Amino acid sequence: MTHEPWTKRYLPRSSVELIQEKAQALKDFILNYRKQKRRAAIVHGPVGCGKTSSVYAIANEAGLEILELNASDLRNEDSIQAVAGNAARQMSLFSKGKIILIDEVDGIAGREDRGGTAAIAKIMEETAFPIVMTANDPFEKKLDTIRKKSLLIEYSPIPYQAIHEALKKVCGAESITYEEQDLKALALRAGGDLRGAINDLQLLSQNTLKLDRTQIESLSDRDRTARISDALLRIFKSTDINLAITALDNIDEELERCAMWIDENLPQEYKNPEDLKEAYNHLSRADVFTGRIRRWQHWRFLVYVNALISAGVAISKKQKNRQPTNYKQPSRPLKKYIANLKYAKMNATAQKLAEKTRESNKTAIQQHLPYLRMACIKSRETAELIAQELELSPEEKNWLCGR
Repeated sequence: MTHEPWTKRYLPRSSVELIQEKAQALKDFILNYRKQKRRAAIVHGPVGCGKTSSVYAIANEAGLEILELNASDLRNEDSIQAVAGNAARQMSLFSKGKIILIDEVDGIAGREDRGGTAAIAKIMEETAFPIVMTANDPFEKKLDTIRKKSLLIEYSPIPYQAIHEALKKVCGAESITYEEQDLKALALRAGGDLRGAINDLQLLSQNTLKLDRTQIESLSDRDRTARISDALLRIFKSTDINLAITALDNIDEELERCAMWIDENLPQEYKNPEDLKEAYNHLSRADVFTGRIRRWQHWRFLVYVNALISAGVAISKKQKNRQPTNYKQPSRPLKKYIANLKYAKMNATAQKLAEKTRESNKTAIQQHLPYLRMACIKSRETAELIAQELELSPEEKNWLCGR
């Protein structure tokens, strides 16, 4: 048992132990399956937020058997029907109830998946047992067929306070000594990934039964951030071209990601509007070369991208900012993810509306959705009626109501 992963040892055993607020919606779906309109549920959210462990906790509490399949291992219609199809029609051992769990269903949405989603959709129509699928992004276009017929349950990243409490329990059970601030630092570092936090805790303290700050700072992400910070210092605090142009040479990040770091922190460093304008001019020119690389695969342009975002930004300032700066990670990827998620919910709602009106998605988005959305925002009763008529998921309904 010494080498047993702590993520497995401390899995929640009942729904009472679950942290996710939306776990109750999943429990209701499983326990009241025969009354549900939807034949399957898709639990989606970021890595380590408790999607799969929730299913196991609810199954354990209700005495249900689980047949777990990983969609990335079921690459075509024949393999899915052979495994999941039979399970959906047959009684479980000892006449217990059953949950069919298809993990990482978004992993099935590749070109080599011949009829995979269609096979799952067919099983959903025939199954006598609840089907629960997990996904990071359920709005992949190739998942449209099964998403329309499924209840969507969105999990959020675990709050850092909840991760901190979970880590305290593990430390108590494993007799690990720690400073409160160090445990909080480990919880903050996890970024909402409880599984990752417990893995880090085991890695750092299993042998010594002690956790301290120096160990936490040795972890890879912190290491990378430190290296990026050093590179940013050489760019922002120097006007030496030779020093700046080599700043990114040993950074384990793509140049596009480095440009995001510079973009995020430029306003904190360059207070003079003219300096800021000149620096962003170099960043925009670098972006032009990045676009040419994507379009034409002219990878020799990388040398220009590197020169513009390092030396170009460095020489844009007339005077160095002498004040120390705490550099922040780029927020653009998160904003882009949120925007894509909103667009996907809009598109999914438009598809359901287009089916009802027998029009194209484009027509539904341009001519009908704006007015429906306005009506739903103004009247909760109208929103309920429209959501019921279109069979919208809670997330799609929330988007339509402007929440």
